[in-house]
Amino acid sequence: MGEPKILIVDDAAFMRNVIGNTLKQIGYTDLYFAEDGFQAIEKAGELKPDFITLDISMPGIDGVEVIEKLLAVSPKSKIIMISAVTAQQAVKQAIKNGAVDFVAKPFSKEEIEEVLKRHSR
Repeated sequence: MGEPKILIVDDAAFMRNVIGNTLKQIGYTDLYFAEDGFQAIEKAGELKPDFITLDISMPGIDGVEVIEKLLAVSPKSKIIMISAVTAQQAVKQAIKNGAVDFVAKPFSKEEIEEVLKRHSR
């Protein structure tokens, strides 16, 4: 398997950059970006990414709601929630909907690296 394709979904451009730069520091370079749930569904359908990092609170359609739609268009993608929303209910619902893991913001490079390693094939 080649390098994993990663789709980074966050409505804040600053956070997309932070996550992207963190992934580059770890050594991932096949990165794609979406700024909301609708764009994420479209890109996931085209790209079939190995991983999708997903924020919970986004305008239009939130991260918890969009999980099932992402998995419908890209069933093999592993969804990792990266969010400042750490309410147990939201985290539980995200996992129930199909996310494989959760990382709270702010996060460390090591946390991101560990989660990706844990879920790599």
